[in-house]
Amino acid sequence: MAEVSNNNRDLNRGWRVSAGLVVASLISALSGTANAAWELNLQEPVTALAKRVYDLHSLLLWVIVIIFVGVFAVVAWSIVFHRKSRGHKAADFHDNTKVEIAWTIVPTLILIAIAVPATTTLVEMRDSSQPDLTIKATGYQWKWGYEYLSGDAAGLKYMSVMSTPRDQIENKAPKGEHYLLEVDRPLVVPVGQKVRMLLTASDVIHNWSVPAFAVKTDAVPGFLRDTWFRAEKEGTYRGQCSELCGKDHGFMPVVVEVVSAEKYAAWTAGQKKEMAAAADDPAKIWKLDELVARGEKVYAANCAACHQPAGQGLPPAFPALDGSKIVKGPKEAHLDIVIKGKAGTAMAAYGGQLGDTDIAAVVAYERNAWSNKLGELVQPAEVKARRGN
Repeated sequence: MAEVSNNNRDLNRGWRVSAGLVVASLISALSGTANAAWELNLQEPVTALAKRVYDLHSLLLWVIVIIFVGVFAVVAWSIVFHRKSRGHKAADFHDNTKVEIAWTIVPTLILIAIAVPATTTLVEMRDSSQPDLTIKATGYQWKWGYEYLSGDAAGLKYMSVMSTPRDQIENKAPKGEHYLLEVDRPLVVPVGQKVRMLLTASDVIHNWSVPAFAVKTDAVPGFLRDTWFRAEKEGTYRGQCSELCGKDHGFMPVVVEVVSAEKYAAWTAGQKKEMAAAADDPAKIWKLDELVARGEKVYAANCAACHQPAGQGLPPAFPALDGSKIVKGPKEAHLDIVIKGKAGTAMAAYGGQLGDTDIAAVVAYERNAWSNKLGELVQPAEVKARRGN
């Protein structure tokens, strides 16, 4: 018996230690998250439409609270004061016309009161007519391509890629303020103007979402969908792709910078000058070292996230490029997979994302980086020729 008692004491002591460890772990976890931002509501709206959505959200929240409190109070009162232990006997009746009419009419009136403002808001959200500015956004795994179709910036095209350092993602450095919500080139729009967004995708379904604008619309391959916003306040507003668009889908942020008309005009002029200066001469014959140096930058911006900076990849989803049969094989096949991608895999087609020179540069880099010292040069003219094959 003494032995059994000792065993029970040891068991109880073990349970207390385990419980203590669990409590300590919970306290540690909670203290670690206490410093995080506790967002219990929608983001602050900066468009008239977003304010209507915010007001609808608040209205429905209070309607739900009132209904919940009312129903719960009736149920609780019935359980406490009409229980059998108090000698209460259930009423013996089958129908009550007045109660049935009441619980049919009251919910109907509540639904109508909700439906009217919700429907008018939805109709307004779909009215993208008469925009001041039209921009096309194309979703790629995992970045956005923007093309200005009207206004002073018409013809301007660029890619917007997440700029959060890999060291932060791999927990080798402290997380930044805008972790996974920062890009190298944000979408820039003028304040107070109606901006129509045309959305599509090149590979899978993406979603262009900016909560502060009350905008959240799918970008579907082969379709052109639209949405709009009119920002009333200057600032930088952040969102991200809200579809499960594949591995690393969380690395596809949306950043919109709303500026004054004067700043927008200056930005447009500057971007057009940079675009003209960066335009490549299609007849230029590149040297190997020049092309490899440029290709290293293109690789870092477009390929390193999947195939890794050292080319070792993340098998099996993303094969290694260092020593790859494709990279070390005929350069025509290498060009084809970069230009057209590979169906059924995460390898996207870069023919619509990169120009001839950038594709030539990144292929030349891959064929001469790491242990792939092939010494081969790929000229932009070869890329142009392969596009038609």
